[in-house]
Amino acid sequence: MKLNHILLFLHIAVVVLLLCTLGNAWIPPNILGNLNLLSLGFPYLIAVHIIFTVIWILQRKKIAIAFALGTLIFYNPIRRWVNFSPKTENQKSIRDIKVLTFNVKYGDFGWEKVKKYIREQDADIILVQEKDTNKALRKDMVKYPTVILKTKHRIVRQAELIEDKSRGNSFYADIDINGRIIRVVNVYLEPFRLHKSMLQFDGFGKEQGKISTLLAHMTPTFRAHEEQIKKIRKAVDSSPYPVILAGDFNSVPNSYEYYNLGKDLQDAFLTVGNGISTSFHDYKVPLRIDYIFSSKSLIPLTYKVDQSVKLSDHYPVIAEFLLN
Repeated sequence: MKLNHILLFLHIAVVVLLLCTLGNAWIPPNILGNLNLLSLGFPYLIAVHIIFTVIWILQRKKIAIAFALGTLIFYNPIRRWVNFSPKTENQKSIRDIKVLTFNVKYGDFGWEKVKKYIREQDADIILVQEKDTNKALRKDMVKYPTVILKTKHRIVRQAELIEDKSRGNSFYADIDINGRIIRVVNVYLEPFRLHKSMLQFDGFGKEQGKISTLLAHMTPTFRAHEEQIKKIRKAVDSSPYPVILAGDFNSVPNSYEYYNLGKDLQDAFLTVGNGISTSFHDYKVPLRIDYIFSSKSLIPLTYKVDQSVKLSDHYPVIAEFLLN
């Protein structure tokens, strides 16, 4: 078999896997849980696809045209990882809402430093995940197990969305911002409880057992996410107010979680974000799992993953909005 035939076979296989990641928009984990795993490999699959396409172009093969045009199918999926948006003038002077979401990892990197950073951001709405809420907290904070919300504005109502004994938690709070009510949803989906040693390569002989261990952790968690998403979506879909939905999804772009939590909402990163969207840095691989979504009646002005700050295994994510 010629080398080009092998390359063509491999390239087609990569494209098929990329197309399968699009199926996460419709196929829930309880039907095909392993399909969601492909979303984790999307950056690597698209990189291999582009490399193969360049090889065909250099060889001046006609098939290069088909593969190059096929890349357009993945335009938005790519932008969910890396994006470049035009800048808006006078952003600071016209914003109505500044939102900060931050998984603080229980203050393991220094809680006082975390609190100082959050105060300096002067955000209107602060969403925190992985906070020890068993300890006494100020009365002006909304708190449920492991998640809190603090705001400068009046809270009209609030409710917990995940009341079972899961390790994740989510709630909503309706907040009166200058006479207009916004429903804010703090999302913290079931964590995977993975350890970095599970992702280290220890030789081909041990990899099969390691893959089985990973699947045993991840597939049930994906299925737990499906049930949690249903409860969160109910609060979003029934809201009579514009919605800001943000937090730690414990899921990457192009996953079932991303498609279904973001349904009918806009990803602020796609609208105004720039650069790489990676928000979890502990595993040294590209992982975007922290998000800020909003109703389309709220206009995103800025979006930032503050990768200059390492006060947790997550980076803080900050967005500013204009009330339309």
